[in-house]
Order: sequence, then C-alpha cells, then structure tokens
Amino acid sequence: MAYEVDARGLSCPEPVLLTANALKTHGSGPIQVLVSENHTKENVRKYGISQGKKVTVEPDGRGYRLIIE
Repeated sequence: MAYEVDARGLSCPEPVLLTANALKTHGSGPIQVLVSENHTKENVRKYGISQGKKVTVEPDGRGYRLIIE
C-alpha cells in the first residue's frame, strides 16, 4: 500500500516539501500524492522526476493523484 500525502488545497511550495519529506521517510515504497491544482500537479511531478522516480498522474474527482515510485 502506498504512503499517502494529501496536499489538496495547499499552495506551493508546501506540496513539494511534503512530497520531499515523504520520499525521505517512506522512499522504499510508492508514494501517492493528492493535489487539487494543475500547477501543483506539475511542480510535484517535476520534483519526483528530478529525484529519479517514475511519476504516474491520474485525474480524480477532486484534482489529481500522483504515484511516485
């Protein structure tokens, strides 16, 4: 089961900082990040890629779900 970061409604850079912390503490498994804004989705996606991770983006009813592996 993926560790979940619920960053919906948060402004940057907070979602990226929460994602960075999750990767640091739970980096061995997939991380699921929930965001509500397109620009936040892109910032988290770019951060995951910059860390050498595979990032999958899926729309959900309240924004976006990013799976970082």
